[in-house]
Amino acid sequence: MRIVNVAAAQMGPIQKADSREAVVKRMIALMDEAKSKGADLIVYPELALTTFFPRWYVEDRAEFDVWFEREMPNAATRPLFERAAQHGMAMNFGYAELTPDGHHFNTAILTDKSGKIVGKYRKVHLPGHVEYDTRRSHQHLEKRYFEPGDLGFKVWRELGGIIGMAICNDRRWPETYRVMGLQGVEMVLIGYNTPSVNAEKSEEGVEKRLFHNRLSVQAGAYQNATWVVAVAKAGVEDGHPLFGGSLIVDPNGEIVVEAKTEDDEVLVHPCDLDATTFGKTTIFDFARHRRIEHYGLITSQTGAVPPPET
Repeated sequence: MRIVNVAAAQMGPIQKADSREAVVKRMIALMDEAKSKGADLIVYPELALTTFFPRWYVEDRAEFDVWFEREMPNAATRPLFERAAQHGMAMNFGYAELTPDGHHFNTAILTDKSGKIVGKYRKVHLPGHVEYDTRRSHQHLEKRYFEPGDLGFKVWRELGGIIGMAICNDRRWPETYRVMGLQGVEMVLIGYNTPSVNAEKSEEGVEKRLFHNRLSVQAGAYQNATWVVAVAKAGVEDGHPLFGGSLIVDPNGEIVVEAKTEDDEVLVHPCDLDATTFGKTTIFDFARHRRIEHYGLITSQTGAVPPPET
């Protein structure tokens, strides 16, 4: 058995007025609770340091550079890294990254138990739109403020296993999991900030949104025989509701633990990485069963192209 005690550290809302320092104090409190429950790894949400700022439109995008981190760790987050090292706990969290050469990414990092950053991922599947959309009840402007990730779906040998990362909308795309699955991934870490209401389909309520959240994560776990840890930032941020539903899913696609609130909440579960072996050597033994000669459309085109009408 290769047990990793994983803490899914769901966070309640972060308001526009909340400082980085105040948020980091909350994250440290969650980490302390996770340590008391024996966690080896703590997973925080997407954009864990700030409110979900892409809900607002500004003409001059440089005005929003205030929400981005130019280095990691920095003065505000260093106490979090120090506490992780003190506890001997690996961690994963998301933030808005501004690179030295001026690029903007929705980013997540993975540290080892000493607090050293060992992995970085930049969100590939950016949802939403670039310009203000009058048809929407609220805006979702990730395509305005972020560039698509340029690092691909890498995996890292850490905590005695093979770990990968994704962010929010990535969880809805099967390619996300499959690319990591083809590298033998045993645990995928996903943070998300997802509105409780679909701005383009208002009748789709929170229960349907939670259903789709579970469906995406469970399918990705099962079809790639991997653990998936999906962690929300939830609650009402500056008048805009986000759903919770943080969950840990085993390699059979079963939910082993799920959040009950939309507040700061720690879920800890012992994840046996050896539980991935059965699926990877039977029904999802890719080397035996995949037929890549028939998959060309997946990488040769983006949009759907129906057959010609007769």
